[in-house]
This record gives sequence, C-alpha cells and structure tokens, in this order.
Amino acid sequence: MKKHYLFFSNHLSLKPDTAHEIHDVLCANAAANLGYSSVLTYPDQTLGKFNPIAWADPFKLQKPNQRFAEFYDTQDYLKIAPLPMPWFSDRHSSKFTNSSTIACKYYFPVHILPKTQLVQTRNWNFAKAAVKNEIPVIYESHYYQETPFEKAIVSSPWFQAAITQSTLTRENLVQCGMPPEKAVALHNGFERSFLIRQPQEAEHWRRELLKDGRNKLVVYSGALYKFKGVDLLVEVAKELPEIQFVVTGGTESQVSSYRELSQQKSVGNITFLGWILPRQRLVSLFQAADMLAHPHCSGKEADFTNPVKFFQYIASGTPIVATAIVPLLEFKLPHLAMDWCEPDNSIQFSDCLRFALKKYPRKIEGYAENIEFGKQFSWENRIEKILSYVDERLRPKTINLNE
Repeated sequence: MKKHYLFFSNHLSLKPDTAHEIHDVLCANAAANLGYSSVLTYPDQTLGKFNPIAWADPFKLQKPNQRFAEFYDTQDYLKIAPLPMPWFSDRHSSKFTNSSTIACKYYFPVHILPKTQLVQTRNWNFAKAAVKNEIPVIYESHYYQETPFEKAIVSSPWFQAAITQSTLTRENLVQCGMPPEKAVALHNGFERSFLIRQPQEAEHWRRELLKDGRNKLVVYSGALYKFKGVDLLVEVAKELPEIQFVVTGGTESQVSSYRELSQQKSVGNITFLGWILPRQRLVSLFQAADMLAHPHCSGKEADFTNPVKFFQYIASGTPIVATAIVPLLEFKLPHLAMDWCEPDNSIQFSDCLRFALKKYPRKIEGYAENIEFGKQFSWENRIEKILSYVDERLRPKTINLNE
C-alpha cells in the first residue's frame, strides 16, 4: 500500500482572503511537484452531509478540479481527499461534534493512519493524533503561542519539528515548551510560475491599467486590512497623482469599502481589482508593474507576518518598495532592486517610491539579481528544508510522477 505525505488543513473555502488555506495548498502542491505522494485532506461540510456510506469510507483520493487548480495555482500531481462531514458537525459548541474532532478521533485512526507516512499540519489536534498513533509529524505554527505545549507530545520522537515564520515567533515557541532543536523559523515561499516571463501578457495589463496619460504603474497584492498598510497606500496614491496604483486581493466587501474610501478622499489614481482568477494572472501583472508596493503598519502583526506576496514580488524581478518590519529586515541587501522606509508614514513611503522609480527603471526581462536571489524561496525549496529536519528513516519516498 502506498504511503502518503499527508497535509491536513482546517478548511478550504475557495474564497478570497484565505492566506492560510493558500499556504496549506501550496505546501502540499510543492511536495507533489518534488515527486512525493502528496495528499491534501480537509473537512468538507458540503460532502456527504446525510450519507452514512460516505462517513464509513471517507478518505478517497481525487484530482483537484479546474476551479481548484485555477484558484490556488496548483499543478497536475497533487491529490486531495476531502473528508465528508456529517450534518451535525460544527453545528453546536460540543467538541465531540467538531469537524476537527471527527477528523482526528474517528477518521484518522481507522481510515487515514494506514495510508500515511508523514503528516504536516497547522492543526494542533491533528498533530497530536499523529504522534499518539506513531506517525511522524511536522507542525506549523504561524502565530504567538499563548499556552504551554504538552511535553509528552513535543518531546516524542514522532514529533519531528515545529515550523514558524520568524525568529520572534520561534522564540515564543521555545518559551512555551517547544524543544529548541525542534523549533525552526522558515520563510514562506512562491509558486514556480512567478519565474516564467510573460512579456506580452504584461504589456496587455499596462494597456488596460495605465490611464489618463500616466506611464508608471505601482501594484499591491494581498489582504486588504488596515494593518497591511492599504489605508496608507491610498494616502500615498493621493500624494502621487501622476502614478497609477493598482490593488489586488480582498473580499468583495473589502474591495467595495476601499473603493468608497478612495472616492471620499478624491483619489482617482488607485484601482481595486479584487481577487484575480486564475491566480496565475498575477505573474504577468507583477511583471507589468514599474514597482511593487509592500506597505505595512507597525504593531504586533508586524512582528510575525511573513507574507507570501513578498516572495512572489522578489521572484517576479520587479523592483520593490517595502516597509522595514522585523521579519523582513534580513532582506535589506544592497544588491537587490529594493528600497525601504519606516512604517506608518505615507509621506516617507511616497518619497521612497518616487526615488525608487527613478533609481530602478522598468526592465521587461526583470531585475536578474532579484530573480536569482528569490529562487531559493520557492515552495519546493521550503519543503526540502522542512524535510531536512525529519529523521531520514521517517521521510517519505519519492515516486514516479507519471504513475
């Protein structure tokens, strides 16, 4: 029986503003691209609600459909196994009918365990279930831990590593009882598609987006929250009316709210595109830009954020203006086409952006130094780094991808 490298996600909604879902999918997708029998599994509230037969045999592998592939930008090798949840799951506060409990207590020991070689998950209960069933596990923790870890779990030889995204959150894990040798800080990654040059598609974006005689395009991509610096970017656009700003991402309500804010502030040179599908279109949009904007406000979120967009930005080869927040300080390198400014200051961001646009003229082929530097942060490289922390005897084996 084939043993799988199993990724468990709390939920997949195929809706905008779901960074953690995207993270889980792209990790599993990268492992599949590397030749592992990678399976992404997750509770599915739409599947088999009133079908006891589905509950009796829940772990069924399938190929993602086109909508899934276009939304998450996955390739052909990934397999998914949506877990059918009974109608009563998550309807009450009882932990016994929680979808996570159903997956961990009922489905895992009987249906998933026999087919699993290694688990990677952000769900602590699923990580515990793997350890108790003597399956090696990689636990991902992206926020500050508030309660101590269970010593019996984290000290178990089956608990291989806890992956977090910054040195500050790593220190927090250790303070909460994670063995230091098992606590690992790793950056997020980018999809390989961002390395593919798309000059014709990029030019199409420029013709579509540059308006009113403007010839400079600045792009922001990501979640539309105030702490991400989106409000600040609106102020920057107001300071620089000669430049066209474009924002992608966010839910429909967030996009509508920011469009209204821009109108109230009489900012006519910023366009909110919403969620772009298929996601691969972001590749050419980033290459179309003269500059990519990475604003961020100060505060607790700035200490642990590790935005996927930053690594997509670097891989695109387009110059970047970024806010100097702690997790990104190591990227303040003189050889990269990138300029930095302090958080919370729209005037400074505007000045930095104006200077960077002169310093780094647009190159159709992109800035080679950014592209070469960025290659190390692909999701595939991240998976290989993670597996290096797993006991060699417990690592999954690669397979023939054409089987």
